[in-house]
Amino acid sequence: MTTNSKPGTKTLGSKKQFIDRLSKMRRNIYFDGHLIDRTDELQMDTINMIGSTYDFAQDPKFQNLVLAKSHITGNTINRFTHIHQSTEDLHKKQDMTRALCQQVGGCIQRCMGIDGANACNAISFEADKQNKGATEYHKNFLKWIEYFQSNDLVGCCAQTDVKGDRMKRPSQQKDPDLYLHIVERKSDGIVVSGCKVHNSEASTADEIIVVPTRSLLPEEKDWAVAFAIPADWEGIKQVATIHNLRERKHYKKGVMQGATDSYTIFDKVFIPWERVFVAGETIHGAVGALLFALFHRHSYSGCKPAIGDLMLGTVALAAEYNGIAKAGHVREKLAELIMVSELGYAAGFTASEMGKPEVYMPGFGFVPYGPGSFIPNSIYCNVGRCLTGEAVYREAEILCDVAGGIPATFPHEGDFLNPETKALLEKYTMRNPDIKIDDAIKLWMHAGDLLCSASGGIAQVGGFHGGGSPVMEQIAITTQYDIESCKKMAKRIAGIES
Repeated sequence: MTTNSKPGTKTLGSKKQFIDRLSKMRRNIYFDGHLIDRTDELQMDTINMIGSTYDFAQDPKFQNLVLAKSHITGNTINRFTHIHQSTEDLHKKQDMTRALCQQVGGCIQRCMGIDGANACNAISFEADKQNKGATEYHKNFLKWIEYFQSNDLVGCCAQTDVKGDRMKRPSQQKDPDLYLHIVERKSDGIVVSGCKVHNSEASTADEIIVVPTRSLLPEEKDWAVAFAIPADWEGIKQVATIHNLRERKHYKKGVMQGATDSYTIFDKVFIPWERVFVAGETIHGAVGALLFALFHRHSYSGCKPAIGDLMLGTVALAAEYNGIAKAGHVREKLAELIMVSELGYAAGFTASEMGKPEVYMPGFGFVPYGPGSFIPNSIYCNVGRCLTGEAVYREAEILCDVAGGIPATFPHEGDFLNPETKALLEKYTMRNPDIKIDDAIKLWMHAGDLLCSASGGIAQVGGFHGGGSPVMEQIAITTQYDIESCKKMAKRIAGIES
């Protein structure tokens, strides 16, 4: 891991450099039974969306949000490689995520890497403290993050294990590989086996950051492991799903969204010590699981309001194009969409404003944690994520209601180009005579993308479960909120003395 940057200089990459790096990586991506290149045409919609983060860093309209100052080198870096040093950093990360997701029409797909990096920054520091200098995890991390920043790399975070029998702990599984774990410790590194799933954008990332998926018992040291490796590292196989929209030849979309997810399989993979951030420290492995989820839920308070804004715009256009924009029930539905998005954003804003170098520990409350980098407030991260995550299907229902059945049965693009059917379809698909027919066609195709396509369905599942299912946020909220003090207040007001 070498760097060529000098303090005070910009270390910003380009979309072309990103694509060139992907083209040179070892082939270990499997899709639908075939071994494919990372720059296969199937992946280009995803790559273009991620690549836009490099373009935004060069755009003066977005630089205030996208650029940051490295706390290690002092260099100007892309915020997607930054370790948060203040509440302002947390605010800008949230606002950057919202602004960029609005531009690309959905997930910007680069949050997982920096959310995982911020988690590893804190746990590597605390694990070294626990070991009283016997380990160099944080030194490893700082060397790695400087490399990551200086080369403006794309990271993903591999957290979710397959879990096997979900009623059993990692150490109770018949096959220990059902949770990724250490199978051997060597003088120069560790060997790990297992599989991480729902690994978003792993097939288009430079680096994979691995963190545990859950709390761990003292005897489960082998499962307490965090590290970062190149995505084409020897011994890794990725079985990817690629989510693209139907290609259009005439009625072009402004942006073609794409996404990928991987089953990332580690088959006795050697990890050198210099890339290991935790290896056996169960308390801090568990905190790593919590922190990645927390940072990612904070990111969600930027992306989900953006997606809510996009849904709001689509619903409003559907009402206008259907000629019902002034109907009372439409106003009620638009207000509902606005309230959910802005409450989610407000929760994230509050989480940023209340951010501190501390983490919630059961039985102890909020305690100082990490080397001084900032962690968003847990209660508000979880409140915002739970509120907006549970709303995704309701939002789809609102679009379905206002649009009617059009998105599900709308003719294919070719039928609007065929001279035998073109004029007839333009006549019979018109709803509002004040709307250009080509604009109406594009809107109803877009609504179909959101409601009726495979990608639309996958996005809804991702919106519900991404960053942690609502039940996990509910657990965090109820275990961390001071319910006992609320009971005491209620007793006092009610006159209960016991």
